[in-house]
Parts: sequence; C-alpha cells; structure tokens
Amino acid sequence: MRKNLPFALFTAVITLVLSLPILGLKLTHEGTKLVLEGATQSTYVYIFLAAAAVFLSQLFREQLNAAKAAVKPKGNILAKLMPPEEKRDMAGKIFFVVLLIAAVLIPFNTGRIWSDIATLALIYVILGLGLNIVVGLAGLLDLGYVAFYAVGAYSYALLSQYFGWSFWVCLPIGALLAATFGFLLGFPVLRLRGDYLAIVTLGFGEIIRILLNNLTSLTGGPNGIGGIPKPTIPMLQFDPEFSIVNLEFSRRAAEGNVAFHEFFGVPYDSSLKVVVLYLIALVLALVTIFIVRRLIRMPVGRAWEALREDEIACRSLGLNRTAIKLSAFTIGAAFAGFAGSLYGARQGHISPESFIFFESVIILAIVVLGGMGSQIGVMVAAVLVVLLQELSREFDEYRLLAFGMVMVLMMIWCPQGLIPMKRPHLQLKQE
Repeated sequence: MRKNLPFALFTAVITLVLSLPILGLKLTHEGTKLVLEGATQSTYVYIFLAAAAVFLSQLFREQLNAAKAAVKPKGNILAKLMPPEEKRDMAGKIFFVVLLIAAVLIPFNTGRIWSDIATLALIYVILGLGLNIVVGLAGLLDLGYVAFYAVGAYSYALLSQYFGWSFWVCLPIGALLAATFGFLLGFPVLRLRGDYLAIVTLGFGEIIRILLNNLTSLTGGPNGIGGIPKPTIPMLQFDPEFSIVNLEFSRRAAEGNVAFHEFFGVPYDSSLKVVVLYLIALVLALVTIFIVRRLIRMPVGRAWEALREDEIACRSLGLNRTAIKLSAFTIGAAFAGFAGSLYGARQGHISPESFIFFESVIILAIVVLGGMGSQIGVMVAAVLVVLLQELSREFDEYRLLAFGMVMVLMMIWCPQGLIPMKRPHLQLKQE
C-alpha cells in the first residue's frame, strides 16, 4: 500500500487539476461581457468525491485487481450458454425463426412509440453490419462511417424533393452514391493503417458534415431538409383499367397516389404508417443479414479476414491488398446508404446535426460490444444500445457517462464482445 501512495496522490491531484477548471468554472454573459462564475456547491462535492475515488482505487489497486479476478467469470458467459458445436447450426436456425416471428409481431402487440424505437434499432443493425465489414472483418478502423450514412439520407431527401422520386427508386441510388464515396475514400487510405487510418476517416466524416452545413442553396444548411415523404407501397389496380398505383398511409394522398384506407375501404389509422415503416426496415435488415452472411462465406470474406489478421502474409499469398480494402470500404458504405435512406424516411426531417461524430462512435461501439466480425453479436448490441439510449433520456446529462461505464465494464467482463465470432479451430491429433 505504501508504494502505491505517491502515485495515488498524483492521480488524485491530476483529477482535481483537470476537473476544477472544466466543471467548476463557467463563462456567462452579462450584457456584452463574459463573466467567469463558479459552479454550484454540489458540483464541487462531486469533483472531490471523484478525486477521492481515484485516490482509493490507485491506493488499493492490488486488492481490487484480486477481487476482480475472483468474481470475473472464466470465458464469455453468453458463449457458455450456446449449444454444443455439433448442434449449433440447427439451434441457430431455430433461434432465428423464433426471433423473426417475434420481430414481425412487435408492431401489432406494442404501441407506436415502441414500434418507432424498434425501427431505429433495425437501422442501427444495418449500420452495425455495414461497419462490421470494414472494422470487424477487414480490420480497418473507420471513424467517419457516419458520412456514408449522411450521403444516403440526403440522397433520398434531395431526389424526392427536386425530382419527386419514390423511396424505392432512391433506396438503391442512395446505396450506390454512398458506395461511390466509400470507393473514393478507399484510394487515399490504401497505405494507411491503425491510428493514421482513423484520423483520415474522421476527417472525411467531418468534411461531409461541413459541406452539408455550408451548401445552403442545395442542402438547406443548418436548417436541413424537411417534408421528406414516407415510403409508399406499389399496388396493382384492375379497375377501371390495369395500372400500378402507389399507396400512401397518410390521411390524404399526394397527387398521383392513393390513400391506403381509401383503396381498401377501411377506416384511417394513423399508426399504420409506423407499422409499415417498421416492416420495411425489417425486410431491409433481413436483406442486409443475408448479403453479409453470403459475403463472409465467399472468397472476398476470407480475403477480408486475411487482411485483418496479417497484411504482410495476405500480400505474400498473392491477394490484391488494394482490391480487398476498396471492396470493404465500398460494400460497407453501401449498407450505410441503405440505412441513411431509411432514416430520412423515418425522421421526415434531416440536418447536418443528425450526422455528428458521436454517431460514428455509437456505431463503432455496437461493433465492439457485439464482437468483431460477429453478425449475431452486432445485432444484439445494436438493440441494447438503442434501448440504453432511449431509457436514459430522462438522465440526458449523464447519458455519455452511463454509456462509457457500460463500455468499460464490457471490456473488463467480455473483452471479445457479447458473442465473439466463431472461427474454425483445427487441432492435431496427439500421438
């Protein structure tokens, strides 16, 4: 304990030195002047309690580490709950079917608020699976992934506003434009790895946000774009003649479209458009899961994993490093474009403030929490993160603190994520 005393005092003093100016002082306006004021008494109490906690944790760190090792479970808890290897495929299929049935029934057994939250969770599932390709499989740290998300959202908003194109036409266009930006980003980062790659992608994300903020004549600047139409459903009409009409789920349909309740002769229900949007998000999430699953089993998926494990060995095997990196950035960005178009349809209004750096952090946290490269882990983490965000809205000032604490606990208890990616394991027979 004595040998830890100097370092414990040092860390406590550093905590006070950093916390007192940041939390204990603030600038306020008095007319045209800035006045420096102190914080409340409770704030100072919290600062000194934090310093005391840091002091005690460093003073008794050996005892704390021993206690942590005693209570820390050996191995991943969720991995232990999974069935044996020979039964895992069948159990996974049964679990997926049960989960799909439950997902379909969610909007019919909950209110519109929870259906809307479930839609947001599915959007983050798509984003997490897309970033999982870049970070989890290819091992390329991307901190500007939100830029592709913004490209997809603004593509749908602008194309629907200026050309009147429907959601189903803009959806692949948004994914294609986002993939194009991902392809263009891939070229300048071909020779970068680690922290350098993270800095360049972070800069790219900020460049896109600043462009959206400054191109006022096109994007509306800080005010954003409003009045984004909800998705419509194409329907065949045989009376009075054979034609295709777009069904809207609003009370009054736009010119050229037909209201859903008028087409089927049923009473108008305002919650129906939330249900339909959720089902569309569910279909797009299932398409994303299927495509990513197929890509992982294809040679390009094996190439991503080879690049992640050892880039030099990957090149020695004759694999084209340039093509592998570009394919990861391009395909990952395409899924962000999908999610962006869906987000614009859900919100009805977007602005550059919807695509700040913190969104990239959230998506990256989903990949890390779920397990690098693990599909089911990313999906579970996306749902948990969205629920954590929604349930902590009453404590808005402490949301980041709670989120950081959850991340730290996860790294202590499950450093490989909730459900780590299962890799092939070969063992030579012992003679």
